[in-house]
Amino acid sequence: MKMGTALIYDEKMTKYKLLWVDPACKIEVPERLTVSHEALVRTGLTDRCVSIPVREATDADILLVHSEEYLEAVKKTPYMTLEDLKEFTLQYGDVYFHPNIYHCAKLAAGAALQLVDSVMTGKVRNGMALVRPPGHHSMRSAANGFCVFNNVAIAARYAKQKYGLKRVLIVDWDIHHGQGVQFCFEDDPSVLYFSWHRYEHQKFWPQLRESEYDNVGKEKGAGFNINVPWNKVGMENSDYLSVFCHVLLPVAYEFCPDLVLVCAGFDSAIGDPEGEMCATPDIFAHLTHLLMNLAGGRLCAVLEGGYNLTSLPQSVCQTVQTLLGDPLPQPANLSAPCTSALESLHCVRSAHRPYWSCLKHAADPPTSDISTKRVKLTEVKEEEKTVTEEEKKSPEEKAWPEPPKHVAPPVRSAAVLPSDVACPEGCKRFSSSEDLDPLIVNKLRENFLQDADDDSDALTALSSLISLTEKMNKNEICNGLALVCDVTMAMMCVVQHVAAALSNRVLVVCVGNGKVPSHITEDGKTLVVQISSEDKEERKCKYYIPVCLKKGCSDMSGFLQAVFGLLLPLGYEYDPDLVLLVRMPDSEVHDSVWQQLTALLQSFAQGHTLVLMQEDEKACVGPTASCLLGDPAPPLERLQAALPEDVEAMERLRHKLQAPWKLLRTTAPETGGGDERQSRAAPV
Repeated sequence: MKMGTALIYDEKMTKYKLLWVDPACKIEVPERLTVSHEALVRTGLTDRCVSIPVREATDADILLVHSEEYLEAVKKTPYMTLEDLKEFTLQYGDVYFHPNIYHCAKLAAGAALQLVDSVMTGKVRNGMALVRPPGHHSMRSAANGFCVFNNVAIAARYAKQKYGLKRVLIVDWDIHHGQGVQFCFEDDPSVLYFSWHRYEHQKFWPQLRESEYDNVGKEKGAGFNINVPWNKVGMENSDYLSVFCHVLLPVAYEFCPDLVLVCAGFDSAIGDPEGEMCATPDIFAHLTHLLMNLAGGRLCAVLEGGYNLTSLPQSVCQTVQTLLGDPLPQPANLSAPCTSALESLHCVRSAHRPYWSCLKHAADPPTSDISTKRVKLTEVKEEEKTVTEEEKKSPEEKAWPEPPKHVAPPVRSAAVLPSDVACPEGCKRFSSSEDLDPLIVNKLRENFLQDADDDSDALTALSSLISLTEKMNKNEICNGLALVCDVTMAMMCVVQHVAAALSNRVLVVCVGNGKVPSHITEDGKTLVVQISSEDKEERKCKYYIPVCLKKGCSDMSGFLQAVFGLLLPLGYEYDPDLVLLVRMPDSEVHDSVWQQLTALLQSFAQGHTLVLMQEDEKACVGPTASCLLGDPAPPLERLQAALPEDVEAMERLRHKLQAPWKLLRTTAPETGGGDERQSRAAPV
C-alpha cells in the first residue's frame, strides 16, 4: 500500500494504576497497554508501521470538549495525597485517579491528535493509537468509566477546526456506550456517532436511558446519533456483521465523511469480563476493512476498552494488520444473527427511517408483543433449565482458537493483459509459463474453442486464467485482473475449473446486463449475484440472485444499496474460496463505485479476487489494479435517494431470500422467538 500505517504508543501511559481497593476499577491495569504493544512487536507489525512520537494535548486542545473548571480540577491531582485522590474520585463514576494520571491523560489525547495530524497531512494513510486512559465515557465536566479526557471527541473537534472538515464519522465498537461522545455531538449534524453497546434494557452500565435505540440526536443533530443496544450477552461475529451491513455502512456512505475515527474498544471480543460477548478477534479485521474505503481511506483507530489480556492483544493485531493492507482471514463460524440482535437491528432501522434515505423502506417499528423484553422474560425459566457447561464458564474461561495468521502471498496482484496494454505499477504481468495438464487443455478446447479457426491466442488467454486461479488457490498470488475478448466465456472457464477441478466455492459478481448460463449454479458450488437493468425474476433461485435497477449500474445509490443490503451479507454467509468480479460489456457503472466494489469484495476468500473485463476496457485497468493493490477507493459524492421502486424491489427480494440466507434478515421472526443460529449455507 502506498503511504503507510501509523502506530502511536508511549510506555509512559502505563505509569499509573489503582492505588486502593475498588472492585469496579480493578480490571483497568497497565498491562492492557503493554501486552498489546508486545504482541505487535512479537508479530513484526511494529516494524511495518510508521512510528509517530506522542505529544501532550495542550489546554486549548482539551478545552475543545471539556470545561475550564474540570480541567483546572484535574490539574491539581498530581499534588494530592492518597486520601485526597480518593475523595476527588468519589464525585465521579467508576473511575480512579493517580498522581500521574493527568500526565497520561494528556498523552492519550495528544496521541489521538498526532494520529489525526499524520493522516490529514498525508504522512500516513491510516493508523492506530494505543492509549491509556481511554476516553469515550468522559463528559464535559466529569471523569467517568476509567476515562479522564475524551480522546476521540477532542480529536474530532480538532480535525474539524484545524483542517476544515465538514463531516466526521465516529464508530464506537467498544462494548460500553460512549455517552461522553454522544453528549458532545448529539446536536451536531457534522459528526455522525455510531455505537453498539451492551445494554440489557438499561440494566448494564452506564444504565442510561440515553443509550437506547430511540435516542437519535437532538435538534439539527437528529439522525446523527445511532445507538445499537445489545440486550443479551453472547453476541457473535454474524451479529456484528449484520449491523454493519444493514445500518452502519449504508448510512456512513450516505453521510460521506471526510475522516473516520474509531473508538476501538475490544471488550466486545470473546473472553472479556465486561462484554461477555462471543465475537472472535478476527472479526475486527473485517470491521476495520469495511471502514477503510470511506473518506479516501483516512481512518484513525484509538484504543478504548478491552480487559481480557489474551483477546485484547489478538484483536489489536488483527486491526493493525488490516490497516497495513494484509489479506483478511476467512471469518470464523458465521451463523444466523440471533433473535435479540435482529430485534435491536429492526428497532434501530425503524428509528432512523425518517433521517436517512437508505433506510426509508425499513420495516415499521416493532410492536410490543415481539419486543426483546418479552423474549427475554419468557425465555428466562427455559434458559435456567438448559444452561450448558460451556455457558457456566466465566468469560475469562471461555476458549477460542488463535486467530488465523494473515499470510500475505509473495505476489499481491497479477494481471493477464494483451501485449499492447501496460501493466500497472505494483502489478505483476502474468502469463502461463508452465505447461498445463493436457487434459485441462483439451477440456478448454472442447468446451470453449470448438468454433474458433485459430484458437492459439484464445487458448493462451484461458490457460493463463486457469494458471492464475491455481496460483491463487496455492496462496502464491493474492488477486488478479484480466482483459479478455469475451468475459462470459472467461467467467465460465474459471468457474468450471475452480468449482470442479479445485472443489472450491466461487462467488461470481456480475456488473451489468448479459446472460449468465444457469447451469453453473446448479450444484451450489457457485453463487452468482448479478446487478443490471434487466428483470430476471423468473430465473431467480438460491444460487442465482438477480438485482434489477431501473437505471442499471449507473444508479450509484441503488447500486450501493444492493451491495450493502444484499451482496455483502450473501458473500459473508456463502464464505467463498474465490471471488470472480465480472464487468459485463457496457455496464455503465461509475469508476468510483466500481473501485468501491472491488475493494469491498476483498473482504471474502482471504482477498482472492479475480476481476474480468472486456479487452476494450483498458481505461479501467489502472483504477482496478489500484484497489487490488490495497489503495482505498476514491471517496464518493454524497448520495441521493435511490429510486423508490428499486428499493421496494430489493426489499421484496431480500424478504424472499432470507429463509435460505439468514444474514439478509433485518427483523426477527414473528413466531418462535428463539435464538437458534445456523451455520453458513452449505452446497445442496
